[in-house]
Amino acid sequence: MTIRLNSTEVNKIFRKSIINEFFISELMKLDFKKSSIKHPTINDDGLMQSNLLHIFFDVETGSDYPDGDEWFITEFLFPYNMKLPDNLKGTDYFTTIFVEEKKNFWHHRELIRYKYGKSKKLSESLQFIEKKYKELHELVEPLEKDIK
Repeated sequence: MTIRLNSTEVNKIFRKSIINEFFISELMKLDFKKSSIKHPTINDDGLMQSNLLHIFFDVETGSDYPDGDEWFITEFLFPYNMKLPDNLKGTDYFTTIFVEEKKNFWHHRELIRYKYGKSKKLSESLQFIEKKYKELHELVEPLEKDIK
C-alpha cells in the first residue's frame, strides 16, 4: 500500500518533527517546562519558564507554501484577560486573541526561519526564541501583580 501526501501534509509533519526533536528538547534544557495552559487555537502543548508567558508552535500557518519546510510560527501567549498598557499593544508586542465572549488573551507571533537554502540555522533560531521570550517576559512581568 502506498501512502501519498501532498506538500501541505509533508510540511506539517516536517515542521512538527523539527519542533519536537530539536526546539522543544533544547528549550527544555534551558529550564522550560510543559505549559499547563491550553492555547485557544493551537492543539499541541506549549512550554513556559514561568506561568506568566507561554510558547506555542504553529505548524498550520503557511504549511501550504512551497518553502513551508523552512519555517514555522512561534506564538508567545500571555493567557490572561486583562487590560494591557497601550505601550504593550501592537504588532511589535502583543495583540489580542479571542477566547470566548468578553474574554481575550494577549499574544505575540514570530516567524522562525530555521533553514536557508542548504544551510540550516537551528541554533540561531533557538537563540532568537529564547531571547524573544525573555524580552516579552520582562515586559509583562510588572503586570503579574494585577493577574487574578
